[in-house]
Amino acid sequence: MFGDLDDLYQDIILDYSRNPRNFRKIESPPARVVEGHNPLCGDELTLYLLMDGDVVRDVAFEGAGCAISKASASAMTTAVKGKTRSEALKVLENFHDMVTSGNAEVFEDDKLAAFSGVHKFPARVKCAMLGWRALESSLSSTDDESGAGVSVEKKTITTE
Repeated sequence: MFGDLDDLYQDIILDYSRNPRNFRKIESPPARVVEGHNPLCGDELTLYLLMDGDVVRDVAFEGAGCAISKASASAMTTAVKGKTRSEALKVLENFHDMVTSGNAEVFEDDKLAAFSGVHKFPARVKCAMLGWRALESSLSSTDDESGAGVSVEKKTITTE
């Protein structure tokens, strides 16, 4: 049992939870905003995404939740910043595959691979995926074809 908990709460995950990266609101220029909620454990976050054409120029989040949810959103922001929309969606797909299967071979980055132990705790997969699902929703937004994030309505998602 303790080995499983060690897998879930690795030092990297605890660091990302205690010292979240990109934990802030993007005010200017207006960013795409997606609110996410996990009713199973109460995790809530707001994701801010600023696109420059097809490239993620900036991404940040605010919110409260469990260590897994906060750490995953934090790691996600550092993993996708500077990537194209399709590259960011591929990282999301790989992350989802990893947290549901435990196969971390697709990630050379230890910071994302640290979440591979989540697959042992199926109820925590939704926690780990909350920020990523908000990112997916924001990247799929067609409200702003310029990609700059201007005049995009706030969206809300719920993981169930």
